[in-house]
Amino acid sequence: MVFNTGAALLDAIVLAIVSRKAEGTYGYKITQEVRQVINLSESTLYPVLRRLQKDDCLEVYDMECAGRNRRYYKLTPKGSAQLHLYEAEWRKYSEKITGMFEGGANV
Repeated sequence: MVFNTGAALLDAIVLAIVSRKAEGTYGYKITQEVRQVINLSESTLYPVLRRLQKDDCLEVYDMECAGRNRRYYKLTPKGSAQLHLYEAEWRKYSEKITGMFEGGANV
C-alpha cells in the first residue's frame, strides 16, 4: 500500500476484527485478518494489542487449544465505544477523500 497506516487506523482495524465475535479472537488470527487489508508483521501487532488492553479497550483471557494455551482478546465496553467513534470518523474522512477524487466536490 502506498499510504501509511497510522496508529489510530491500525487500532480501528484491530478493534473491528476483534468485535466480529462476542467471545473474541486470538493474536495469530487477528494478524491474518489484518493482513487481508494491510501489510503487517506480528511484531507490529502485539504492541497494538497491549496498548489497547492498557487503554481498557480489550480484555485478555487464555483458553486451552490442542494442549496449549491460546491468548484471546475481547472487546470491552470502552473498546466498543471507541470502535463506534472510529467508524463515524472513518465515514466522514473517507467521504471527503472520495469526494476529492471524484471531482473535488465541496465536502
